[in-house]
Amino acid sequence: MTSAPKEYTAPAMAARTAATLFVFVAIFTGLLSGAYLWTKPAIEASAAEEKMKLVDEVLPRNEYDNALLEDTVTIQPTPELGLSDPTTLYRARQNGKPVALIFEAVAPDGYAGKIRLIIAVRVDGQVAGVRVTQHKETPGLGDYVEVKKDKNKVRPWITQFVGMSLATVTDKDWKVKKDGGRLDYYAGATVTPRAVSKAVYKAVKWAEANREQMFAEGAAK
Repeated sequence: MTSAPKEYTAPAMAARTAATLFVFVAIFTGLLSGAYLWTKPAIEASAAEEKMKLVDEVLPRNEYDNALLEDTVTIQPTPELGLSDPTTLYRARQNGKPVALIFEAVAPDGYAGKIRLIIAVRVDGQVAGVRVTQHKETPGLGDYVEVKKDKNKVRPWITQFVGMSLATVTDKDWKVKKDGGRLDYYAGATVTPRAVSKAVYKAVKWAEANREQMFAEGAAK
């Protein structure tokens, strides 16, 4: 004698479906977590490599020997640097002695909006390097402030800041020639270099005023 098929009530069916879904969700979440933990080291290594590539453009690695990406200070929103959000400042050292500060700045008055920069300023106040990291300037006109877009591959426009310091040039010199300064610019595109020049000048002044505090904050790593 065969038994009748087991029938489930609506609540029982709902509970069974919910339990099945829970099991699938738990398995899927576990797989995702496992994949994340498996790939996390590679992702972090890739991000660190990209950061170092950017830093290398403004400060040569042979000028410091510390773990740069670990020797950091968090900068809170700073009007002098055009920063509205916290950002990370990197401290370069050689044999434990301060070498340079590497940090971000923003030129808020570009032709098409904000221009983000990374700047390295040595302890003697000299600019080691400047690079534009993000902008929306007009292609073929104002975008020459970015090295990759500058047609002058021998001496890109942005490299003019290298070696400049508050001690060696006047305040007026931190301007484009059209405004009476010493910085070249391309005809027909003055707004963009003017904005970058102003931002770099403010950044160097900020570094000069805050250098000791930045190197002293926290323990060197």
